[in-house]
Amino acid sequence: MRISQRRGAAAVAATVAAGAILTACSSGGSEDGQTDAGSAAGGEDATCTNEILNADAPQVSVWAWYPAFESVVDLFNETHDDVQVCWTNAGQGADEYNKFSTTIEAGSGAPDVIMLESEILPTYTILDSLVDLSEYGAGELESQFTTGSWSDVSNGDSVYAVPVDGGPMGMLYRADIFDEYGVEPPTTWDEFAQAAQDLRDAGYDGYITNYPTNGNALNYALFAQNGWSPFEYDNANPAEIGIDVATPEAEEVLSYWNDLIESDLVATDDAFTSDYNTSLVDGTYAVYLAAAWGPGYLQGLSDADSGAEWKAAPLPQWDPANPVQVNWGGSTFAVTEQAADPELSYTVASELFGTMDAWELGIDEAALFPQWLEALESDFFVEKEYEFFGGQQINKDVFIEAANGYEGFSFSPFQVYAYDQQTQALYDMVESGGDAAGALQTIQDALVTYAQQQGFTVK
Repeated sequence: MRISQRRGAAAVAATVAAGAILTACSSGGSEDGQTDAGSAAGGEDATCTNEILNADAPQVSVWAWYPAFESVVDLFNETHDDVQVCWTNAGQGADEYNKFSTTIEAGSGAPDVIMLESEILPTYTILDSLVDLSEYGAGELESQFTTGSWSDVSNGDSVYAVPVDGGPMGMLYRADIFDEYGVEPPTTWDEFAQAAQDLRDAGYDGYITNYPTNGNALNYALFAQNGWSPFEYDNANPAEIGIDVATPEAEEVLSYWNDLIESDLVATDDAFTSDYNTSLVDGTYAVYLAAAWGPGYLQGLSDADSGAEWKAAPLPQWDPANPVQVNWGGSTFAVTEQAADPELSYTVASELFGTMDAWELGIDEAALFPQWLEALESDFFVEKEYEFFGGQQINKDVFIEAANGYEGFSFSPFQVYAYDQQTQALYDMVESGGDAAGALQTIQDALVTYAQQQGFTVK
């Protein structure tokens, strides 16, 4: 590097602090009713959201924003005499990351264990702020998790986090709308485009779906389904990165969506706004391209059409003879370099969701999608019927196959910046009537320039 790795890493941390990450899980965990838990494993006084059941046991501090997480923490503390979890909800996604980045710069104040989205892990491994858990036997856990989720937390022999939940993708659709207008739900992207036109021709005044230019990880997943792999990065050689955004595969996908946008068959509303949420449930969109956490998100929205009939189906494919499964989001537990007892912290990271009792809470109360195979393959999860989907067993029908088929994806160590550049370029394309090739080249040029400015050698 032209500048030191640490100086470059500091710039990355600043980018994290400035960026907004689209999170995969809903906000949860109230901070009301906190109790003073005394000394945490990190050696500092900690205020816990939860109750400490064994004050004589060492404590491991955890930052996480999972919904209904307090029940999981209480279960862990009830079943562990040798360690207690002191949990704090430090904010959701970017809010937590900003605080974590501040502790990295300060050299103190981080929790022992932290919830991180899998896509953000490289941002913190380059900062040397996460413990390589292989030293404590984490590599032996590989067979217990889905292939893709393990790929997302590991690099070579190194393991930087324990997978928890994931976002394998499917298609949630309004069966009542498709039935009313006599259109078959699509199974391929060609059929999807035709269905969009057929719905409109039959008198449907909404859009088949929404393509948000701020879709971040959603858009990455849609590109990846067509073979897009924009980054080549290895933690063992952190000074180098390969950047290949403007590929024919990405251009094909983005051109496809741009054509639908220009034909006014697909909306371009920003995702996760109040207007977007309303459109998801009032019939404006006939399809919600969703991660496995999407059903829980959808069910939590208000003002839904009383006559809506939702069904889940596999994500449309480019080549149905060679289906490709992709993932949108997912979270992990990592151990921070500031943990006073990394081995004990690893125990907490690996065992918080290490039982079916914990996962039944996570599934029923928080709508999490397990990456731990024992839960993923359990009768409890496989056979689960969802009233919101008319009793459909959506895990069996759609999401388990998607989870098992996902093979992993390589993100950059400056992912927040990469998302920001993508959002701006796609927004400009839509607003100015530009084309896919130009938008992708704009992203490519911006990322190469940024990487070089931060001291990376771009291969």
